[in-house]
Amino acid sequence: MSPVTGVFYGHRVRLVLALVLTAPLIVTGAGPASAEGCGGMGRIAVPGAAHQETACLDDLTTAGTTTSGHTNPDDWSGLHADGTKNPSGVPGVQVDGYFPDESTGNTNNGWAHDSQFVIRLPEDWNGKVVITGAPGVRRQYANDYIISDWVLGHGYAFASTDKGNTGATFYTDGARPGDAVAEWHYRVTQLTKATKRVARQYYGTSPDRTYMTGISNGGYLTRWALEHHPELYDGGVDWEGTLFTERGPNLFSYLPSALRNYPAYRATGDEQAHRAMIGAGFPRGSEFLWDYHYGVYWDLTQRIYREEFDPDYDGPLSAGIPFCQPGMPSCDADYHYADRPESVHDAVGRVSNTGDIGKPMITLHGTLDALLPIRTDSDVYRDMVRRAGDARQHRYYVVEDGTHVDGLYDDYPNRLRPILPCYRAAFLAMTRWVERDDPPAPNGTIPSTGVEHPVNQCSLPARR
Repeated sequence: MSPVTGVFYGHRVRLVLALVLTAPLIVTGAGPASAEGCGGMGRIAVPGAAHQETACLDDLTTAGTTTSGHTNPDDWSGLHADGTKNPSGVPGVQVDGYFPDESTGNTNNGWAHDSQFVIRLPEDWNGKVVITGAPGVRRQYANDYIISDWVLGHGYAFASTDKGNTGATFYTDGARPGDAVAEWHYRVTQLTKATKRVARQYYGTSPDRTYMTGISNGGYLTRWALEHHPELYDGGVDWEGTLFTERGPNLFSYLPSALRNYPAYRATGDEQAHRAMIGAGFPRGSEFLWDYHYGVYWDLTQRIYREEFDPDYDGPLSAGIPFCQPGMPSCDADYHYADRPESVHDAVGRVSNTGDIGKPMITLHGTLDALLPIRTDSDVYRDMVRRAGDARQHRYYVVEDGTHVDGLYDDYPNRLRPILPCYRAAFLAMTRWVERDDPPAPNGTIPSTGVEHPVNQCSLPARR
């Protein structure tokens, strides 16, 4: 590994392998008709990149790049609800490439090389840049549909990184526990600095504003970036970021409870098992989502992230035993984070959030998130920000009936509410806060009632 979590997988079980174990080739710099602009394309040299390919495109959004081969739909599948309206027809330059790295999990573009990135430079630039990191263990195009299309339509340049390691075996990257996640920090910082330089090369002027944003592990990186490098950014939007804390809560303080108790609850409706699930943090009312999350998220997430921070727990095994039951040797259902050695807590501590954000940030989280429960995640992070003395720079909006991936709305349109339109409203509110000194309303809840078109409409809490 060079110097130095989640929307973790897709909406359907059948997509898990497609998203984290296979990687269709993406051919960059080929095929599409060129946009009329792109006159400065030859000046682009991404600082520190080991390889780059540039292309002048008629459309940088997924409406164009899906056809031209400059995105990978498998990377972003399942993250949005059907009927989501996105901009299209944004001409400009796309730069695909990778930074020096020794790991090879990302096979996008046929490169078999991690630390891949994408930078998009719209012809009609608003002078600002949006940086993000891939959610879960997805790759650099994961935010293309839910973030890139929309910000490009508003004139922003956009850049995204695969975070330096991808897929269900991401934990094999690095020399010691926690190194793979620690690399995410390095890669998003590296891309931020490089993208600012690229913007200056191409447009002839540095960005006026730089914003950090992301969903799930990308939300975690948004928190981390504003905690550790506020000098690089002007603000950010954290969409249900993964929370790492050394003492807990974290993934390992509640996922094992789900693995221990959900099978009994599913089999017999065991009330004691149900109480244990609720006590661990899983939202009451989210029970209809539990079977899906057990099969797709909980088991795999616990095993691969536990392997990243605590590989000794299961001895020579690699990420444990899928769907093992309590009492089996080395079973993750019996994992107790609080009882693990200090070295494990130290490994988590190296990547833990602090809450000490240095720039304005808005956090969004759904009440029915059954992967990163709101009580063990963003509720806790809100309190961390308060304790750090930064509450004046933070707004926290709870999205009623929102869950971790908007793709599940298509299965439960009468029980869930997509978060994406609320994210877009929050992004606009964040930029007004930064650029016009117009702070948004205090922390509050976005109700799910009274919205005629929830897939594309959302209003943030109003200022009193």
